[in-house]
Amino acid sequence: MLSRALGSGWGVILPGMVIAGLACTDLSLAVWKVIIASGLLISSAMIWHKQLRHFVLLPSCVALIAGMWVLVMNLN
Repeated sequence: MLSRALGSGWGVILPGMVIAGLACTDLSLAVWKVIIASGLLISSAMIWHKQLRHFVLLPSCVALIAGMWVLVMNLN
């Protein structure tokens, strides 16, 4: 039961680590927008796949965390 409760945590932690690594590379705003759009498109495509729908949290969290990073970049 504990593994099910922590299962969604990995869906947020792994994309967060990927975005933190990409944030260190100092990408442009256009690249961040492409990352957000691709995360949204991949997550919408994964919903319809029978086996991949269990992992739909990964690309959607990539889009969410990248969107938050773009907001932080614009505030600075």
